[in-house]
Amino acid sequence: MNTSSTVRRLPMTVLGIAFLAVMIFPVYWMVNSSLQASSGAATTDFFPIHLTFSGYATAFSEQGPNFITSLTIALGAVVLTLLVATPAAYGLSRFRSRGANAFVLVLLVTQMIPAMVIANALYPLFNSLNLLNNVFGLILANTAGDIPFAVLLIRAFMGSIPRALVEAALVDGAGNFRAFVSIVVPISKNAIVTAALFTFLRAWSDFLFALTLTSTPEVRPITLGIYDYINANSEDWSAVMATAVLASIPAGLLLIFAQRYIASGAINGAIK
Repeated sequence: MNTSSTVRRLPMTVLGIAFLAVMIFPVYWMVNSSLQASSGAATTDFFPIHLTFSGYATAFSEQGPNFITSLTIALGAVVLTLLVATPAAYGLSRFRSRGANAFVLVLLVTQMIPAMVIANALYPLFNSLNLLNNVFGLILANTAGDIPFAVLLIRAFMGSIPRALVEAALVDGAGNFRAFVSIVVPISKNAIVTAALFTFLRAWSDFLFALTLTSTPEVRPITLGIYDYINANSEDWSAVMATAVLASIPAGLLLIFAQRYIASGAINGAIK
């Protein structure tokens, strides 16, 4: 019985491994090219026989400020998004007010608007507010795009929390704010962490807002730095690939550490 079941699953296992290899190969080639001195990514040896870390040294020295800029923007967007989205999601899930469903529908519609349209609309506004070529301006731009998604995600989780938990806290003398901070937020930890992760990834990988709202090298995230770096280093791809590897590390580490929160993001098991 077990043998026949294993034989039946073997083709699907092989197919899954093949698909995984295809998806991972670009990552392997990026790391491989970053460890070899080559004139182009297409002419790099398949295996890094002659290792060199000169590309990483160049990437650190030339792209370090851009890396710090992206990290500042992404972390700032996470903090600002959660400060706005978490209480907003609680209000939409807890208090049944007229127009709440219409507001949720508007949030859904905003997710359908292309980022380029939003960036072009923000340009004249940010220009009048002196927020162009400004780190805080990029934080605001990314936050504006991330808040609707975060509100919808956290609201769906908070809507599943039994109202009796909050009402019991209110009966014991806690106010709505105390009940929100002491009960709702800890229970909703999985949803909040998931929203924070997606917010960080979207802000970290942002290119359109950075391209539209910045024009000086002093304020340049890593995505725009890689874009400009390709033209400047077309003869040496090891530094370009090393920059790409370094830019992938924060997102990869976050996915590894936060995967257990994402896996348990559903309400099952969250309320004890």
